[in-house]
Amino acid sequence: MVTSHKDVENLTLTFVAEFPAPVGRVWQVWEDPRQLERWWGPPTWPATFDRHEFTVGGESRYYMTGPDGTKAHGWWRITAIDAPHRLEFEDGFGDQHGEPTDKLGVTRMVVSLEAAGDGTRMTTVSHFTDAEHLEQLVKMGMEEGMRLAMGQIDDVLGTA
Repeated sequence: MVTSHKDVENLTLTFVAEFPAPVGRVWQVWEDPRQLERWWGPPTWPATFDRHEFTVGGESRYYMTGPDGTKAHGWWRITAIDAPHRLEFEDGFGDQHGEPTDKLGVTRMVVSLEAAGDGTRMTTVSHFTDAEHLEQLVKMGMEEGMRLAMGQIDDVLGTA
């Protein structure tokens, strides 16, 4: 189960999910681009990662393909890694060639993995530049899309 909490005062959108797998195994769904493709993006908008440089300063380029073939490009710039417990990156939209654009703003994401009983609790916090940016992305479906996307991780882990 994935829960979410929008906090306009602190300009954050937080997702919490628990998985019946060890922290190191859950870390792999972020580290390995082929596993990442299996869940990043809601089921009707699957992701394809053309680049995934999983190092501090590394960049990722991806696109999600909609049911009608429409492609929505995105990018990450990794700013911190403390394997297997913490990942921080900037997340934004890409132009039609997949190159970063800040047209719709840049979100800073912080992913934390911690042991929770026999499994792992994953907390993902998206930080927005202002309330308008937060509301704009929520209206575009980010909150529901992320819940649906993260709901696919159990299948990737083989624990569904």
